[in-house]
Amino acid sequence: QVQLVESGGGLVQAGDSLRLSCAASEGTISGYAMGWFRQAPGKEREFVARITWIGGATVYADSVKGRFTISRANARNTVTLQMNSLKPEDTAVYYCAADPRSGNSARYWGQGTQVTVSS
Repeated sequence: QVQLVESGGGLVQAGDSLRLSCAASEGTISGYAMGWFRQAPGKEREFVARITWIGGATVYADSVKGRFTISRANARNTVTLQMNSLKPEDTAVYYCAADPRSGNSARYWGQGTQVTVSS
């Protein structure tokens, strides 16, 4: 069992940066690919970024490519999402996930953290 806790969300202006963190409060993220997803009001949850356990290979949604960076620190049991050049359309609840799978599903989810970008 892995329990994930996100932090770092908030209200910022367009063009600002935010850094989201995800920590395993119970269990470990070792051995799992990790991902970030987001869900805006009235919309379905969507994939944002993913990082593998071995090699740290990353994949990004086209909408965030070049602006967001996912990274992990296995020794600290944490994953981060550095978000730069934020846009109002990035406003959503952001979720950390362990072992992300197709269909925007994952084995374990965090509770989410709100990111609001004002124009």
